[in-house]
Amino acid sequence: MSKADLIVGIQWGDEGKGKMVDLLAQHYDYVVRYQGGHNAGHTIVVGGKKYALHLIPSGILYPQCKNIIGNGVVISPNALIEEMQQFEEMYGNLQGRLFISTKAHLILPYHETLDRLSEEQAKQAIGTTCKGIGPTYTDKVSRRGIRAEELRDTETLAKKILEKLEDIAKKGIPIEIPTLESLKQELDHYAKVLLPLLTNTTNMLWRAMDEGKKILCEGAQGSMLDIDFGTYPFVTSSTTISAGACNGTGIAPRELGEVIGIIKAYCTRVGNGPFPTEEIGSIGESLRNKGREFGVTTGRARRCGWLDAMAVKYACRLNGANALAMMKLDVLDGFEQIKVCIAYENENGTRLEEFPSNLTNVKPIYKTFQGWDKTEKIREFDKLPQNAQKYILELEKFIGVKIKMISTSPDRNDTIFR
Repeated sequence: MSKADLIVGIQWGDEGKGKMVDLLAQHYDYVVRYQGGHNAGHTIVVGGKKYALHLIPSGILYPQCKNIIGNGVVISPNALIEEMQQFEEMYGNLQGRLFISTKAHLILPYHETLDRLSEEQAKQAIGTTCKGIGPTYTDKVSRRGIRAEELRDTETLAKKILEKLEDIAKKGIPIEIPTLESLKQELDHYAKVLLPLLTNTTNMLWRAMDEGKKILCEGAQGSMLDIDFGTYPFVTSSTTISAGACNGTGIAPRELGEVIGIIKAYCTRVGNGPFPTEEIGSIGESLRNKGREFGVTTGRARRCGWLDAMAVKYACRLNGANALAMMKLDVLDGFEQIKVCIAYENENGTRLEEFPSNLTNVKPIYKTFQGWDKTEKIREFDKLPQNAQKYILELEKFIGVKIKMISTSPDRNDTIFR
C-alpha cells in the first residue's frame, strides 16, 4: 500500500504552495485538496501563462492526474463553476479528472452575507475575505450545514435553505430572501454542473493507495492560521496543519508519507493579527512590490516583513515536516542586509527562545545576514551567491529541517533541488 505525501504552508499562507504542487504533481496520480475554501489562492505560471486556482487542486495542469476536492473543503458552487471555465479550452469537460466529495459542505450566498455583516459589526475585525468560509464551517460544526450530496434533491434543499433564511431574518439580520422558484433554479444550475463530479472520495483514495497509486495532498492557507495552533483569533476556520489532511480526506495518520513544508524567504500576512517581523516602511514596500504580494483571491496588498524563523521552527514541529521548500529567494536580491528573527523579547524584556502561545506584544530579536546581488532563475545550489548559500544553510541549521527545494522565479522550472 502506498502512502500519501503532503504539502503544507508553514507561515501565514501565500507561501507559494501552488507552484510546488504543480512542480511535483507530474510524479503523482492524485492531487487532493483537503481544507479551506475559495478564500485561498494558488498562482501557477506555465510557459508564461498564469492560472489562478482557488478550489481546484494544482495537479489539474497534468492530464494524467486525478484531482480531488476532499470532504474538509467548503465549496462555493459559483466560484468553482467559474474556476472550471478557465480549463474548458484545454480539457473540455473535467469529468474523470476532477472529483468532489459528497461530504464537502457548500457555501451559499447567505454565508457570504453573514461573513460580511460579522466583519462590519465586529469591534475587532479578523480581516477575513468575506467569502463565507467562517459561517459555513460554523454551520458544519453546529450540524446545520449543507453537504454537496444534497444537490441531488434541489426541491427539498431549496425549502431547507428558505427555512434557514427565514430564521436568520427573524433575528433582525438584514438578509435577502429569494423566492422558492428562483432558489431552486439556482440550485438546479449547480446540480447540473457539479453532480457528475460527486463521489465518495475517501473510498476512491483508499482504493488508490491499495493499488499503489501515488497521492499528494495540498492544504490552503498556512500553519500560523490554524484554528487551534495559529495566532488565534486572527486565524482561518479550519485545520491547516498536516493533521487536517487526515480528517479532510479520510486518510489515516499512519498512511501519510513525506510532509513537505513550504516557506517564503521572507514573511507575509493578509488580514489583521500579530506579525512580529512586519516592516511597514520602505523595506516592506520593496518586498511587496518585488514579490508581487497582492492576494490572488482579493487583490489586497499583503503585509510584508523579514523571515520569522521562530515561527517556521514551531510550525515544522507541528506538521512533522521532514523537508522544506523555500520560495521567492530571488525577491531578496539586491538587499544590502537581510534579517531573520531567531528569538522574541516579551513586554517584560525577557528573551523567549520557545514559541509563545500568544504573539501579541512580542518583539523580534534578529540575526543579520549580508545580502547578495542575483539569484533569479539560478537552478543549481552551487551557483548561488555565497551569501545566499550561507543564508539557506544557517536557516536550516536553526530550524532543524533540510531546505531541499529553492525557487528562484515564478516559473516551475526555475527551482533548485538539493
